[in-house]
Amino acid sequence: MRKIIVGSRSSKLAMTQTKWVIDQLKKAGAPYEFEIKNIITKGDRILDVTLSKVGGKGLFVKEIEQQMIDSEIDIAVHSMKDLPSELPEGLIIGATPARVDARDVLITKTGGGLETLPQGAVVGTSSLRRASQLLKMRPDLVIEPIRGNIDTRLEKLKTGPFDGILLAAAGLQRMGWSDEVVSEYLSTEDMIPAVGQGILAIECREHDTEVRDLLNTIHDEWTEKVAFAERSFLAAIEGSCHVPVGGFAVINEDMTTTLRGFIGSVDGQEILIEKETSLDPLALGQHVAQKLLESGGREILASLPDEA
Repeated sequence: MRKIIVGSRSSKLAMTQTKWVIDQLKKAGAPYEFEIKNIITKGDRILDVTLSKVGGKGLFVKEIEQQMIDSEIDIAVHSMKDLPSELPEGLIIGATPARVDARDVLITKTGGGLETLPQGAVVGTSSLRRASQLLKMRPDLVIEPIRGNIDTRLEKLKTGPFDGILLAAAGLQRMGWSDEVVSEYLSTEDMIPAVGQGILAIECREHDTEVRDLLNTIHDEWTEKVAFAERSFLAAIEGSCHVPVGGFAVINEDMTTTLRGFIGSVDGQEILIEKETSLDPLALGQHVAQKLLESGGREILASLPDEA
């Protein structure tokens, strides 16, 4: 019997997601033995500065991908939003299980929502996307960077100078903590999510047909379509953690895909949003990106400081 080695970051959320994927594969009848290999990434080691200043989201996946290229692991379970828009040659996304809640959430010390925060309240987030859109809604707020795993950031909310923090609903849902901690769910209209937020991406080697067949048993084609649209958008924008960019796609009853994308200034003073619908998710993402760039997005991105 072949042993499938699954690469994972060592955080509680990453391990929970990885174990969930293995459980789903077993339920689908996978005739394999599974072993989890913990991998510490650069993004996990550097916690005192924002991701945008040390290389962006790829910091959470490069070491894992290298081990896959070297055949040290067979698959890797990622949060889709951590994956750069381009993968290394020879690697593919072998499966995207059904998406869970893509919204962002606000967690406050008092338990109240956004409207209850006092003038000048301090909100923790290291996401330029979240900061931009939050400041559009509440320009009086003070944004301070916060890094670390979910449990680390929740502890920092209790002990640090923060009145609230912003997190992804998906991670809290997968950890089973949503009901305990969420103060307010922010709609995808007010806070456009990160590309791929709420989606798991299971990466594998392109030539490993045995593993690809295995992963196909837990693949969701509708989630794949929205991921195609969002990642196509991100690639056309050339976006990363360095810029305030977001994109969220949904499948309609007539099987078309609708994508809302945004580019914003760091201070939230300029927010550009475009929305389009198409039968072709790949072309949709590219078209929404082009419209945003042509309507002023290119100038916003060019004006961002290098260290943003």
